[in-house]
Amino acid sequence: GGVKRGLALARPLVSRPRVTFRDEPTAGLDPRSRRDLWQVVRELLADGVTIFLTTQYLEEADQLADTVGLLDGGRMVAEGAPAELKARAGGDTLDDVFLALTGHGVTPEPDQEAAR
Repeated sequence: GGVKRGLALARPLVSRPRVTFRDEPTAGLDPRSRRDLWQVVRELLADGVTIFLTTQYLEEADQLADTVGLLDGGRMVAEGAPAELKARAGGDTLDDVFLALTGHGVTPEPDQEAAR
């Protein structure tokens, strides 16, 4: 799977585009293959390629992105540099930021749960 995804990332880059879109390029990869693909992305970024990357792995966004947009239910809940978002929401990770901004990390009180 990792080799196929690496080729899928590299194939359109033969023509040296300045912008490319990648939809969940590391989904289903083992940790080693994910790390290898991150390195390819870093090299492309260093060469000046702009990459629009969609991912559900917020650690990946934190590691690779200059700017992150967090979506919840199709609505943009935050946008900015990973460090800026973490400082704004008071989280250590982008997962913390997402959960704080969307309320998905809040566990209902027992009496609220019973009311549902």
